[in-house]
Amino acid sequence: MLQFGRWKLISIFAIIILGVLYTLPNLVPEADRYSINEIDNSREPRGIWRWIPSSTVNLGLDLQGGSHIVFEVNMAEVRAGQLETLAADARQTLRGETPPLLARSVAVIGEEVVVLMARPEDRDAAFERLSDLSQPVTTALGQPGLAQTLTVRRDPSDANAIRIAVTPEQLLAIRNRTVTQSIEVIRRRLDGLGTTDPTIARQGDTRVLVQVPGASDPDAIIAIVGAQASMSFHLVDETINPGPNGQARVPPGRTIYPMTDTNPVQYLAVETASRLTGENLTQANVTTHPNYVGPVVGFRFDTQGALVFGDMTRSNRGKRFAILLDGEIITAPTINEPILSGSGVIGGSYNYETAQQLVVLLNAGALPASLTPVEQRTVLASLGQDQIQSGQTAVMIGFLAVIIFMIAAYGVFGVFATLALLVNVILIMGGLSGIGATLTLPGIAGIILTIGMAVDANVLIYERIREESKLGRTPANALQAGYERAFSAIFDANITTFIAAAVLYLLGAGPVRGFAITLGIGIITSVFTAFVFSRLLAVIWLRALKPKTMPL
Repeated sequence: MLQFGRWKLISIFAIIILGVLYTLPNLVPEADRYSINEIDNSREPRGIWRWIPSSTVNLGLDLQGGSHIVFEVNMAEVRAGQLETLAADARQTLRGETPPLLARSVAVIGEEVVVLMARPEDRDAAFERLSDLSQPVTTALGQPGLAQTLTVRRDPSDANAIRIAVTPEQLLAIRNRTVTQSIEVIRRRLDGLGTTDPTIARQGDTRVLVQVPGASDPDAIIAIVGAQASMSFHLVDETINPGPNGQARVPPGRTIYPMTDTNPVQYLAVETASRLTGENLTQANVTTHPNYVGPVVGFRFDTQGALVFGDMTRSNRGKRFAILLDGEIITAPTINEPILSGSGVIGGSYNYETAQQLVVLLNAGALPASLTPVEQRTVLASLGQDQIQSGQTAVMIGFLAVIIFMIAAYGVFGVFATLALLVNVILIMGGLSGIGATLTLPGIAGIILTIGMAVDANVLIYERIREESKLGRTPANALQAGYERAFSAIFDANITTFIAAAVLYLLGAGPVRGFAITLGIGIITSVFTAFVFSRLLAVIWLRALKPKTMPL
């Protein structure tokens, strides 16, 4: 236990040096570590920071300030869309099978789809067909459950009517799936903006909490996160004059949309049915094109989308096609030649920022339902700075109090504990920087708690050494026995605490996770500094001075 071979020493000092290297960037201003590209605000490490770690600990919303927004997922819209889809499926089921069954009407009435058959004698056959639309509800594990997605029943008050409704179990599954998908889309959009460790969490049944540290403008976050980003491609019908206000009457199969990239706003009549949607896109990026001034948005289709796009441009040369985003035409170029490469560009009056926002939306995909901001507030950076200073003060006071106590109680071994404590804090900060974690106010509390736990481990070890010395053991034997016999108790206690931290991380969100991360890293570093680093210092002292008795 008192032997330190060459490779063990190399490993110990390598860990400490890595901790110092990862902690160091937190002490150097960003301007000295990075050069900023003024065009796209990208950062490149400069000087020595090209070769050593340059990332710092991210500060959470409560320390850095930022935007706090709560969105409501529009489930009424989802339910309405589900019923419309169900009505279309019912029509197709009645007409698509042999023999076809004639329905007088298939309509959404309230929370049900009501099918009125043309002949009462067809109702039983229609009931059997429509009952096949119901499937087992898919569980959270992706497996079919016991409940059904639909209830199909004959209307006792009307001999021609069949009523179809979505079951409560299916509505719950749809709600959970919609909120989960919304969270994933929001996460991809914020990641595309380059935001630092945002918090995105479900709140209640249909709400999503979004916290973005460092973002002082919540309206800009809402504009990106709340955009539906539903993209589609339509052929323009230039035989129809939509009128200056887009109020002209159009035949079935045609719809008028505004073209927002013009001043004044123009209107175009397009085919209602889309030829392609944003689901066929695989990639979007900001680029340039010789036909446009300024940046454009390049896009690429998947294999199926490329085939459809190629066929559309081949058979409609000379015509215009419109690209719609959330019900507005963002561009409507003329097809000059077939586009068979499966890629294209969206041009317009874009600057880099607006083009990048569109790229983020396209790459993240469309939201499954619209989002409504129901709560928004800005946490001022000055408040965060006050909390940082308070946290720093608390850490320093706790650190100094521990140093005074340990040196007063254990003398030279208190100095070893103090040095181990300093290395412990360095390793914690280095670990947080290395994994890109976010430091929150509860995280600072976790560091303070770790300091206490680390001291507790040293106290147990030194008290054990003191007891062994009183039994008449030599300093070397007392030191070895103290570390060996204190190990199991300290290790078991830290394992149980680490398990608790892991549970907090898995089940918690935001600041709770911040506390769990610092506590988990602190437990690992505390065990290392208490049983490895402080023991190394004690062994060096023991071999150098060869004391006759333990100064404890």
